[in-house]
Amino acid sequence: MPENSQPAPAPVPGPPREPGPLAPSRGAGWLPGGFHLGAHSHARGQLVYAAAGALTTTTERGTWVAPFNRVTWTPPGFDHSHHFYGRTDVRLLDVPLDLCGRLVARPSVFEVGPLLREALLALTDRKEFRPGAYRRLLAVAVDELAETPEQSLHLPEPRDDRLRTVTDLLHADPATPATLAELGRVAGASERTLSRLFHTELGMSFHSWRTTLRVHHALVHLTAGRSVTDTAMACGWSNPSGFIEAFTALVGQTPGRYRTELRGGAS
Repeated sequence: MPENSQPAPAPVPGPPREPGPLAPSRGAGWLPGGFHLGAHSHARGQLVYAAAGALTTTTERGTWVAPFNRVTWTPPGFDHSHHFYGRTDVRLLDVPLDLCGRLVARPSVFEVGPLLREALLALTDRKEFRPGAYRRLLAVAVDELAETPEQSLHLPEPRDDRLRTVTDLLHADPATPATLAELGRVAGASERTLSRLFHTELGMSFHSWRTTLRVHHALVHLTAGRSVTDTAMACGWSNPSGFIEAFTALVGQTPGRYRTELRGGAS
């Protein structure tokens, strides 16, 4: 996908509503698929919500994916970058320090319910608020997040060079059927060593890490309009049923329902 980078993205034309200019820490705007906002940090916390489309937030701790029904949270001081998939209606909100303490002190992703979605849209759409109204609505949004279980879809990244060689190969080709032993021959490490490193460095098995990576890619494919069957094949599943089971376990809904809600959320 085409990719470019710039410090303060501007919106691109598109129906049905055109938000105002997109500021680095607060605002709304349409971004083209493939847009990349490079590493930066904020003195305040930041919420990023794709009202249509999907995005990833990456820090030194790994990557978090957020489809249209999730919002990413980055606490103050964390270096992070964003990548946007599909034409994205992106909403940015900065969170004052006195409200940040209500949320987890690490990057994460939360589910967006109806009330939170309307609050996020209003906070980024409306140009004028009565005195104190913006702050009160922002506090409502933060309260909603504080009561919402994390839906992190987190993909941790390794520091060990051998393990990074393996994960880089999988990033380049998530659908590869290569076993850990086969990948280990390229990385110069045994299957046993790599299996141990997956658990000690990343806190998950090789199978779990690769499944999460494939679901990340599946979300991108579904956002782009691909069918469930095509997405399953493109992401390395030999049959749709295995894909549906893995996707549902991580995302909390079937890929078919996700596609249906995606079309509704983008309307």
